[in-house]
Amino acid sequence: MSARPGITIIGSGFAGLGMAIKLKEAGYHDFVILEKAGEIGGTWRDNTYPGCACDVPSHMYSFSFELNPGWSRMFSPQAEIWEYMRACVDKYGLAPHLRFGTEVVGLEYDDAARDWKVSLAGGESFTTNAVVSGIGALHVPSFPAVPGRESFRGPAFHSAEWDHSVDLTGKRVAVIGTGASAVQFVPRIAGRVARLHLFQRTPPWIQPKPDFPFSARTRRLLRVPGAARTLRNAIYWVLETRALGFAVDPRLMKVHQAMALRHLAAQVPDPALRAKLTPDYTIGCKRILISNDYYPALCRDNVEVVTDGVREIRETSIVDATGRETEVDVIIYGTGFKVTDALGEQRIVGRNGRKIQEAWQDGIEAYYGVTTTGFPNLFFLLGPNTGLGHNSVVFMIEAQVRYVIDCLRLLSRTGARALDVRPEAQRAYNDRLRDRLDRLVWNEGGCRSWYLDEHGVNRTTWPGFTFEYWARTRKMKPGAYELIR
Repeated sequence: MSARPGITIIGSGFAGLGMAIKLKEAGYHDFVILEKAGEIGGTWRDNTYPGCACDVPSHMYSFSFELNPGWSRMFSPQAEIWEYMRACVDKYGLAPHLRFGTEVVGLEYDDAARDWKVSLAGGESFTTNAVVSGIGALHVPSFPAVPGRESFRGPAFHSAEWDHSVDLTGKRVAVIGTGASAVQFVPRIAGRVARLHLFQRTPPWIQPKPDFPFSARTRRLLRVPGAARTLRNAIYWVLETRALGFAVDPRLMKVHQAMALRHLAAQVPDPALRAKLTPDYTIGCKRILISNDYYPALCRDNVEVVTDGVREIRETSIVDATGRETEVDVIIYGTGFKVTDALGEQRIVGRNGRKIQEAWQDGIEAYYGVTTTGFPNLFFLLGPNTGLGHNSVVFMIEAQVRYVIDCLRLLSRTGARALDVRPEAQRAYNDRLRDRLDRLVWNEGGCRSWYLDEHGVNRTTWPGFTFEYWARTRKMKPGAYELIR
């Protein structure tokens, strides 16, 4: 590794790879991609649970500059997405820039040298002029704070760290959590286990999944120039219409809610079970899930949905809130990820020795989710309030990558060493953001979700249409930044 790469990218998921490809395209070749694991891929490398697939159509959940007419399905499985990412590394010559087994444990800005010191887990460090954080939001598993969790003697693992050495056949299995991962893996294991006890805190809203395989003939047609682009554009605008209820008025979600209720009624004939699975909050307040086989799996005779909550975990059992003890052989946690916590727990020291925790003591925030006052030349991809509930985050990543390139070009034109977003620009932007978010479904829908921080403030999602974010980040505003020479 160069003792002083010009640009350092952290992470090799879609964000890190997209940034690297566009840096090369823009003529920036002095960069490294640091990856803590042994292979690229981020969440699509780590999540290998049964049934793992994207819930955004594949032709949209991919780079706009690298269309893949060969997707096998409308919603491709994990292995296929990961293979697509590895193909991008090969095609765009990123291998020489990748450094595997390299975990970043700290970033510290040097006010005098106007660069960043990057500290690695092995004790080494190096300096770099700019840092792009592409660590993503869904990579630190979250476990529930349940008394006795460590005392369980059988296999216990998070869905993001699936233990494939554990044979679930004929076992009594407890699944804690009913989020996006559980909705995918529960149907795959329900038929193999002796008993499945699904501990549900809050039922998700679930809509039908419009999934189907692409025939060989269709894939050949998609190779016709312009065909894959046309399909992608159509998918984009269909998905974008879902933002009406998110970005305009929660009442516009009623159509989606009616569709989900019809889906539930059609697949769950038992009224008692259906009542357990009916949410009591506005659809969209939590992530809307899609599945055709989750509800049928819950109707099986060997599956039980427990809504009383987990009070305690013992050596061989789980005790629910009513005091009922259930003997189980295996526990699988489908409890999601630390999202806002993962950003706020990083060891980053900016100008004048200010820690990122001090800058974010009132909550994590950034200017367009990319730059934060007091941390020059540090860029976040999929940073605060740039996640989505309706479309592809890869679209957002590409908009942010273009914005970062704009910032780097400003440095090249002016000869400045660094740029730092002005506090008044960041404050004005986030005040506008809060005004919009606080009256939308994530705050007004009557639920608690991982979109919200410990203060009940949405620090995760973008409150509008993605084309609006694209337009606003199309050209960076030099006046919003202080140039450091």
